[in-house]
Amino acid sequence: MNEREAVDLTHLDSSGQAHMVDVLGKDPTRRRAVARCQVQMSTETLSLVAGGEAQKGDVLAVARVAGIQAAKRTSELIPLCHPLMIGSVAIDFELQPSHIVVAAEVETFERTGVEMEALTACSVAALTIYDMCKSGDKNMTITDLALWEKTGGKSGDYSRRSN
Repeated sequence: MNEREAVDLTHLDSSGQAHMVDVLGKDPTRRRAVARCQVQMSTETLSLVAGGEAQKGDVLAVARVAGIQAAKRTSELIPLCHPLMIGSVAIDFELQPSHIVVAAEVETFERTGVEMEALTACSVAALTIYDMCKSGDKNMTITDLALWEKTGGKSGDYSRRSN
């Protein structure tokens, strides 16, 4: 069996056409996902963000709200995602010497997981940081967007740390 045969792509039907997965037969369970990424920036820009002195205002506060809003609207952005009742969204930031780590945690009680909501929240929070700082730092990059944890559902728990 080759690698392509080993992967079960649930958003493709038997003829290879994209479709929305039928989750009606699944039982709702508590589900949680955590995504992380990094926004690389100059030490000068990072200092402005940390001190709340960026020209456009409190960068992290705006990025937090943007991430929360993005999690709630994921199904409007990703065509095959189910609209979900999000139970909670937390966006956290960790300031490092050359970058900001952005982490998004999303929870729900649903028939399908919230991995896409966590990834979307994380990326939009990072993009908001970029947008609010781009006038002074054109060399910023957003890197390493990844799912770090997920719990609940038929496929079981996942932790990037264990892989």
